[in-house]
Amino acid sequence: MDVASLALSLIAMQAGNTQQQIATSALKSNIDAERSSVLTLLGGASSPSLANVGAGIGGNLNISA
Repeated sequence: MDVASLALSLIAMQAGNTQQQIATSALKSNIDAERSSVLTLLGGASSPSLANVGAGIGGNLNISA
């Protein structure tokens, strides 16, 4: 192999590495957006919905008796 082909292969490897970093960043951004959408649809982890439960479920419990 001559010097030019070695240099060309190094440049190609660097370009591939840059493309991989961009793809990884885009994928992470898409995953974060999907996670946000799912949490919005589920109502968030901090405030679970009690809309589909029976009467008296999720209310206060009096344990003083």
